Amino acid sequence: MVSFLEFEKPIAELEARIVDLRATASVGDINIDGEIATLEQRAAKLLADTYAKLTPWQKTQVARHPDRPHFKDYVAGLFDNFMPLAGDRAFADDQAILGGFATLGERKVMVIGHEKGDDTASRVRHNFGMAKPEGYRKAIRLMELADRFGLPVVTLVDTSGAFPGVQAEERGQAEAIARSTEACLKLGVPMVAAVVGEGGSGGAIALAAANRVLMFEHAVYSVISPEGCASILWRTADKASDAATAMQVTAQHLKGLGVIDRIVAEPVGGAHREPVEAIANLGAAIEAELESLGSMDADALRTDRADKFLAIGA
Repeated sequence: MVSFLEFEKPIAELEARIVDLRATASVGDINIDGEIATLEQRAAKLLADTYAKLTPWQKTQVARHPDRPHFKDYVAGLFDNFMPLAGDRAFADDQAILGGFATLGERKVMVIGHEKGDDTASRVRHNFGMAKPEGYRKAIRLMELADRFGLPVVTLVDTSGAFPGVQAEERGQAEAIARSTEACLKLGVPMVAAVVGEGGSGGAIALAAANRVLMFEHAVYSVISPEGCASILWRTADKASDAATAMQVTAQHLKGLGVIDRIVAEPVGGAHREPVEAIANLGAAIEAELESLGSMDADALRTDRADKFLAIGA
């Protein structure tokens, strides 16, 4: 069952009608296959038309869809021989950021990413993908390990932002984010980051200061959430839609601004409707980018990364 978003109500009504007609056809002698086929065509066209002209706020809702693939889904669908590595060797193991050795195609890599969880228990366990300092320090440890063994780094970004709680601030949240960003920039191995859902603030950039930044078609990436921006500018979160438009949070806007390098296509209706296809699309894009970076030495990779980020806004 697809969980429909607010703007998808007309699609939901059509699909509910199709389900009802199929149920009727299964218990009766009336042939209504033609009517069902017509409704299916209408629903498919409405879905395609709706997703072809999503507003930035609607894309934000799609990026947050609870059925969208998460880190564990990408690991299961793209990577072989995943060996998770835990802990920051200082305080704790933060389950909001996961990572470890893996194989992508024929290439050994270090894969790191945010995990939001997909039900109440797992969301609480993973803190809804909002990492604490120990999460970013774990990421630093894994990136340095990858550098030591000459393994490319792949990161999957999906967070509303770093955890803003008092305990995180007491343990040096800002410093941990800065150090993680620095660790990305210092890598002497290829690094490819993909924003697969939400890319929120420093919590995202700490894993996304990469040679190549990819972004799903309906993902969002911004310095603050639309609700947070609206609360600051208009003193109400009700203006989140206006804030999303003003901030230019979509992949299409950010590609034009040079913030990201590639937009990865999603199935019609979003990655949550056809997760297998979406995961395959992302895997092909990551492999292509890693292949293009494969001939560069450590100095060239660092220079490429620095030039990329220094050019933003220039």
